Amino acid sequence: MNMTSPKTPPLPAKIYARALCAVLGFAAALFALFATPQAQAQNRGMTLLRDQEIENTLRTYGRPIFEQAGLSPETVRFILVQDDRLNAFVAGGQNIFVNTGLILETETPDELAGVLAHETGHIAAGHLFRTREAAEDASLQALLAQIIGIAAAIGTRSGDAAMATVAAGSTFAQQSILRHSRVQESAADQAGLRYLQDAQLPVEGFAKFMEKLSSQELLPESQQSEYVRTHPLTRDRIDFLQNAIAQQRRAGTAPAEWTELHSRMKAKLNGFIFPERAVRDTGTSVAARYGRAIALYRRAQTKDALALLDTLIGEEPKNPWFHELKGQILFEGGRIEEAIPPYARAVEYAPDSGLIRTAYAHALLEAKENKTARTQAAVKELQRAQRSEPQSAMIHRLLATAYGRMGQEGMSRLHLAEQAALRGQADAARREATLAQKNLPEKSAAWLRAQDILDLIGKKNKKKD
Repeated sequence: MNMTSPKTPPLPAKIYARALCAVLGFAAALFALFATPQAQAQNRGMTLLRDQEIENTLRTYGRPIFEQAGLSPETVRFILVQDDRLNAFVAGGQNIFVNTGLILETETPDELAGVLAHETGHIAAGHLFRTREAAEDASLQALLAQIIGIAAAIGTRSGDAAMATVAAGSTFAQQSILRHSRVQESAADQAGLRYLQDAQLPVEGFAKFMEKLSSQELLPESQQSEYVRTHPLTRDRIDFLQNAIAQQRRAGTAPAEWTELHSRMKAKLNGFIFPERAVRDTGTSVAARYGRAIALYRRAQTKDALALLDTLIGEEPKNPWFHELKGQILFEGGRIEEAIPPYARAVEYAPDSGLIRTAYAHALLEAKENKTARTQAAVKELQRAQRSEPQSAMIHRLLATAYGRMGQEGMSRLHLAEQAALRGQADAARREATLAQKNLPEKSAAWLRAQDILDLIGKKNKKKD
């Protein structure tokens, strides 16, 4: 998706991110080694998205499942992949990648919860670490962790949603490391079923989703969905789920609010990815109007988008996502002063979102009025944002700008060094950290952090040698 086109404005409060060259080079080498020529031609990259509202929805679905699996819900991370193909997979530890195509294909939250339960089964059983390829290449975990962190952190914009195009070996990741055996699939099914039942959630949704895919089993592999290729499907697996449903004494029930969350999540994705489709949805539900407002924004019909969004805000005045979207529309349109109040309200109603705070701080720094006070306010917002986004390069870039305006060159250089380090720009990180130390009190906390960066770069260079 072309995020720079004026007719295709970016996701709300997004963070554009670019993976560091070293990672891409290594990823390309892995890609060339394991992927077929055809796959290489078809899968040159992986587009990762971040959106706080959608991540929160997925976490809401996953929380009771993770708890039954003995996993801390806060340690499992969701990564959205903008890809029309149906797939979900686990990589880089407790990270669940979910394709937008899979989300849009699900009709109910029960279906999606079933997929998440299955993937949780893979995490709990450690299947990712038992594949031969993973055992032979221990650096893969570091590679994926870097890609994930960079995609979430580095960019030129900020806010509640982030996009990164990672030109890495997605085919290798999804079709080699993440290709599970039939035994592992059955084990994950059994574990997922148990988690759903213990959490008193429906099993029927996952069985229905599997039925949708069952017809692909007889197709040539090149025509099968990504999910079927990476998760071998058999009639026995479907029969197992159906038997479990038949034998259950009491069917589970998903919380009523999940249905509305699911509708809004799908509407939001449609609005951004398929605006022409979303704008044709003339429904009067909140989800339909939400998706239509986003689609109008994507089509550069700003006035109509804001009018519809104001109606939604009037109905749900404490909805942070509506305020965040309004702030983003105004900010992208150069209406900075008008964007600040909705961003402030979004922060008020979603105080734990470091991404929204980053967007708010960005707007404060771009404002033309009350610059001194707003710069100081931006620093406070960014420091708060770091609590939930500790690896955000964008936060460091904005802090560098703020401290530079405040005449604190040492702190400004330190954050430039942090930004460069997160981007993998070793030379720039070394230069900025050295300059930071020259302008900071020796042995102060900031000076020591600059030394940490220099030491880290030195260690990496020794490893290369």
